[in-house]
Amino acid sequence: MASDASAAAGAGRWSSLDRPPLNASSLSRALVVADGLWTSLEVVPSTGSTNTDLAARAAALPEGAVLVAEEQTAGRGRLDRSWVAPARSGLFFSVLLKPGPGVPEERWAWLTLLAGVATATGLSRAAGVDTLLKWPNDLLVTVEGEERKAGGILAERVGGGPSQAGGSGGGVVIGIGLNVTLTEDELPVPTAGSLALAKATVTDREPLLKAVLRSLEEWYGRWRDAAGDPGDSGLQETYAAGCATLGRHVRADLPGGRELLGTAEALDTDGHLVIRTADGERVAVGAGDVVHLRQVR
Repeated sequence: MASDASAAAGAGRWSSLDRPPLNASSLSRALVVADGLWTSLEVVPSTGSTNTDLAARAAALPEGAVLVAEEQTAGRGRLDRSWVAPARSGLFFSVLLKPGPGVPEERWAWLTLLAGVATATGLSRAAGVDTLLKWPNDLLVTVEGEERKAGGILAERVGGGPSQAGGSGGGVVIGIGLNVTLTEDELPVPTAGSLALAKATVTDREPLLKAVLRSLEEWYGRWRDAAGDPGDSGLQETYAAGCATLGRHVRADLPGGRELLGTAEALDTDGHLVIRTADGERVAVGAGDVVHLRQVR
């Protein structure tokens, strides 16, 4: 299903001729193909959160539904942080994946990291920009020699798991937000960035969205064919190779107000970040907020 409502509703709201609305029909023709992962693609002019909207409809939709918004007014990141940007200045979309009983539920946690690898790979191909991964869900670009956050990923479980839904109802909604043409004056915080500020060769959102979704389809297919095994699919190795967190001195702010300082050393087979503390203890962190710190010498 494709919707061109954004073109009609958005034409009178352009803040810049450099930010035209997406063409949903063109995107759908290119991405929703026989035997492909993507089964529908809808573009809406504005919504609170594409993740919230898609999650509410997940039980009635087949795997591969894609919802794109030209503007999000209540976009969410991890830890309920807000994600707001000018209309048509970035890519704000969610996809519905239903790995089914062929992938053990404990491996579904890898989907956040998989989306990061797929996004970075797609952007490298389409825009010639190196995108680094900050564990577990941030996308970093380099702006004037400084690492800045240009995007984020939020994965949310929906419905019952495979054992409860036979693989048809349970799934994961993955939301991806990416700053594309934001200028310095439009950045929400000084540590934010965009593809344009990182000197990307392409800032046209349509080829960028196609590249990311095709990369996501490729990586998801590889991971699912390997029954979600991060080693056999190559996901663990590829994520580690592109992860800016590994080898860095970090602070992990853990649930319950706890704090852990040390060196980010590795990713384990569950996708957890292994941190080596000053006394040599190795701690696997599965949830929390990780801050890159300057090493004190």
